[in-house]
Amino acid sequence: MDLKRLIGLRIGEIRRTKGLTQEALAGRMEIDPKYLSSIERGRENPTLNILIKLSHALEVDMGEIFSDLPLEDPNRKKAMVLSLLNEADGDQLKLIYKVLTAIMR
Repeated sequence: MDLKRLIGLRIGEIRRTKGLTQEALAGRMEIDPKYLSSIERGRENPTLNILIKLSHALEVDMGEIFSDLPLEDPNRKKAMVLSLLNEADGDQLKLIYKVLTAIMR
């Protein structure tokens, strides 16, 4: 299954666990409910800002959104992350550091 779809399913699972409708969660995030629906179906690529809004609105750590996802070979993922880090500029590295710090705690 596509990773976007798995992340979307996880978001929907957390939302339902919290007893929220898509409309209620979208309202908390100040986004269109149709956009949230598309994210949950794996049809949209949420930005980092949207993921941050999601974690705040759902009152979970961002890492919770990505937990229990079946990922590929960990060594391959690590190489992909390192490749992205090597391409990042100073501002991007600051943001990446903040996100990783939040996820790893």
